[in-house]
Amino acid sequence: MTHEIAVIPGDGIGQEVTPAAVEVLEALEIEFEFREGEAGDAVKEETGEALPQETYDLAASADATLFGAAGETAADVILPLREAVDSFVNVRPAKAYPGVDAVRPETDLVFLRENTEGVYSGHEDRLTDDVATLTRVVTESASRQLAEFACEYVADNDYDGFTTVHKANVMRATDGLFRDTVAEVADENDIETDEVLMDAFATHVCLEPDQFDVVVCPNLAGDVLSDLAAGLVGGLGLLPSANVGPDRALFEPVHGTAPDIAGKSVANPAATILSAAMLVEYLGYDEEGAAIREAVETTLEEGPRTSDLGGDASTGGVTEAIVDRL
Repeated sequence: MTHEIAVIPGDGIGQEVTPAAVEVLEALEIEFEFREGEAGDAVKEETGEALPQETYDLAASADATLFGAAGETAADVILPLREAVDSFVNVRPAKAYPGVDAVRPETDLVFLRENTEGVYSGHEDRLTDDVATLTRVVTESASRQLAEFACEYVADNDYDGFTTVHKANVMRATDGLFRDTVAEVADENDIETDEVLMDAFATHVCLEPDQFDVVVCPNLAGDVLSDLAAGLVGGLGLLPSANVGPDRALFEPVHGTAPDIAGKSVANPAATILSAAMLVEYLGYDEEGAAIREAVETTLEEGPRTSDLGGDASTGGVTEAIVDRL
């Protein structure tokens, strides 16, 4: 079976780390058809559109999409791409790796973040020079869809349960609906859960991150708290992510375009390659995904390493080492 993969490098180091991840995928004994699309600052400057319609359509029809990074136009690229795959959950692991300095090396957790609504729904208004408003949208249907995914995720990955993070003590109607719906779905699926207020979670995850494994949260909370957890494991540069929809998904590193090193062949490809590991697992190739992850972790521990990790290897050198270890 051949899987069609949309490849959208984007801007900056996305142009370097995305081909590196494709090189790793090509080393597997899986039939892929790669189709490249353009998006980002450079495309907007040339065409007036940060995300051309043909790129949107490519992501909407491919089995999965691998995305690099976008610069100033990031919101105009990634939000529509998530819409193209009908993503309802953002999966963001935050794990400390051997050989990488980390504030909390025991950290190993996964955020399952609602990906369609909350304050990111786009309902903002400037009523007067003095007043601006933002409408927060939370629905039972989206909360239920996320909760059902979470129940399946913990069952498939042998977790005991998950932690729901919210602020229902203040946002009683919206986060209250989210919390109650998630709890109801977990009960229906006989999945153990506990809950933590998001501000308390921000403290607890810094002091004792190993008390958490899977964290389920609304959109904004997931965005902020997963970045906080990234600080515990050495920063955003090594973290992958997935935006999963009912029929297709989009995979991307959490880092940005890094314009200071773009074009110098020194960007660390690990996060994008780890995103590629999530991609093949999404397609059902668990052994191959695990093999990619093991090759990346061994390379992070033993080298070669790029300059961000204290080494002097190029992007290509690290990629070659990972492919060799496969």
